[in-house]
Amino acid sequence: MNTASPETLLVSRHGAILEIRFNRPHRLNAVIETLYTELLAVLAEAQADPEVRCVILTGEGRAFCVGADMKEHGGAKRTLFQRRQYLQLGNDVCEAILRHPKPVIAAVNGYALGAGAEMAVACDFIVMAEEAQIGFPETSIGTCVGGGVSKLLPQLVGLSKARQLLYTGRRINGDEAAHIGLATASHSSEQLMAEARRLADSLARQAPVSIAMLKRLVNQGSDTGLESQLQQELDAVFTCSTTADWQEGVDAFAEKRPPEFKGH
Repeated sequence: MNTASPETLLVSRHGAILEIRFNRPHRLNAVIETLYTELLAVLAEAQADPEVRCVILTGEGRAFCVGADMKEHGGAKRTLFQRRQYLQLGNDVCEAILRHPKPVIAAVNGYALGAGAEMAVACDFIVMAEEAQIGFPETSIGTCVGGGVSKLLPQLVGLSKARQLLYTGRRINGDEAAHIGLATASHSSEQLMAEARRLADSLARQAPVSIAMLKRLVNQGSDTGLESQLQQELDAVFTCSTTADWQEGVDAFAEKRPPEFKGH
């Protein structure tokens, strides 16, 4: 990783885990264009770095991300085209998370609202602090969700619960989010990052090519016919069998030792 020090993010490495922390705590990590562009750049570098096996997104201070910075928006002099470009950036970030070949964990430490909730939903796993809150307040300010939430949220929690959360904008805490399947788990705020890193470490030990193949297959599965999905699974299995990691997995099983995957 060689990104110049970002203005809106704190980026750190913990072994094979890359931790990206939204760093606008004075605005509860509300989104501005720079945050989106810097996040896209860091995600792209993480994708290209073979030493990175898993990514954690979290927030500095008492929020994960409270969505768009309405103060900045209020003072911004944007043309309609520039407004569209800003909205496209939000979608681009969520798509980059969703299509990233490495697993991405949202460690929701506080408020995750609007665009913050959208980025969390795009992640492979959400772990939340018990007192953290996640919600989609768009109907209360006359706008609409983006980032694929209208598709992804019903897949996570079911259509009826998704309608309730999206139409009413009701916030839910970590315990309720875990109960309905939106979050993978809920932890005390003191334990949140340790638990997120524990999950990330377990993912980082898996074969990277296998993870990348599975992430793509799982994310597209609801849109793909069974015949096509079966063929793509077969292709994925064959591709995995051409890697040195496949042989390492076979050898490690036979020798009753943990495998050491290299990502090729």
